[in-house]
Amino acid sequence: MDQNAPQVKTGLETLYDNLPECLKGRRLGLLANPASITSQFQHAKDVIAQLFPGQICALFSPQHGFFAEKQDNMIESGHFRDPDLNIPVFSLYSETRIPTADMFTPIDTLVIDIQDVGTRVYTFIYTISYCLETAAKLGKSVVILDRPNPVGGIQVEGNILEEDCASFVGRYPIPMRHGMTVGEICAYINTTQKIGCNLIVIPMQGWTRDMYWQDTGLVWIPPSPNLPTALSVMVYPGQVILEGTNLSEGRGTTLPFEQFGAPFVDIHALKQRVQERLKGIVLRPLCFQPTSGKWQNQICKGFHIHITDKDEYKPYLYSLILLQEIMRAHPNEFEFKAPPYEYEFERLPMDLILGSRNLRKNLEKMNDPIELEKAWQAPLQQFKQESQPFYIYDV
Repeated sequence: MDQNAPQVKTGLETLYDNLPECLKGRRLGLLANPASITSQFQHAKDVIAQLFPGQICALFSPQHGFFAEKQDNMIESGHFRDPDLNIPVFSLYSETRIPTADMFTPIDTLVIDIQDVGTRVYTFIYTISYCLETAAKLGKSVVILDRPNPVGGIQVEGNILEEDCASFVGRYPIPMRHGMTVGEICAYINTTQKIGCNLIVIPMQGWTRDMYWQDTGLVWIPPSPNLPTALSVMVYPGQVILEGTNLSEGRGTTLPFEQFGAPFVDIHALKQRVQERLKGIVLRPLCFQPTSGKWQNQICKGFHIHITDKDEYKPYLYSLILLQEIMRAHPNEFEFKAPPYEYEFERLPMDLILGSRNLRKNLEKMNDPIELEKAWQAPLQQFKQESQPFYIYDV
């Protein structure tokens, strides 16, 4: 056996060993992006074209485009024809985020091979949910080729999204860090939201819930431009909340989400205030100068988050603590970002990201995030209980 072979086989790679009956003789669509590859760097488009000759009739892409080239939110990607297969590529982040009946006309079954990042606000699972809805209405089937949750399948963290904060960065009442693979959470959504799509999940082999990406033996391919490494994904469930503020979340730098700050931040006072409360990480003070986005070409003072113990680290809670301390220390400079954000033009982006107006108001009232965390434990435990029947993998 190859000693360097990955421990985990994705759903895509299992196709080589076993061609599923549900794909044979069907006209296939494929929702994918650059992270949809095998351990030998073959793209799902090429694998399926090879294993099911002549059956791929359409391709689909999520936010950031089929090539994951679009940097930011509300940057749409267009439709085009794939030059290799001479078939249409429909963007599901264009004039519509919901696939139309016309897009599904060429296909019987939509195959989905998408790398999710285990965080509520990441839009790929909502693109999939719209695909499930359209497929259910049109009598089409969906097959998800499962992939790892890069931040593991054990830790579940955060408040449950409230209905009045539903948006494209949170359609359903789930926590910020849901602890499920893309196949698991989409099966959960399909059932609990009564979508009723004919859905089949092709499981991985060798993945267990205690694995982070670094344990899989697989190579990380960025599913979007600002999650370039497995480390950026580990901090993302917390640091993404900075998108709702005038603090830089590190976009426009080589360390998006891993570093953060603003020109006005007093980093020495901030570190003194928080260092005892943040377990499992070290905040290394630094200065950085974004080349795009917030504070473009200005020197920001802030921190690089270094994870020393992933089991102790609570990304969402810690980012709430850091955010509140910056709000407390810099009331005149700190601001929440104004709309629009992900096609929402009225509601505050921060409320949509947090999934709760009340949580944002409690942060403004300087209520302790550790106490706020205690208050969301009961609904969080209920989510864990309701989601566990959809778990495909053991610890």
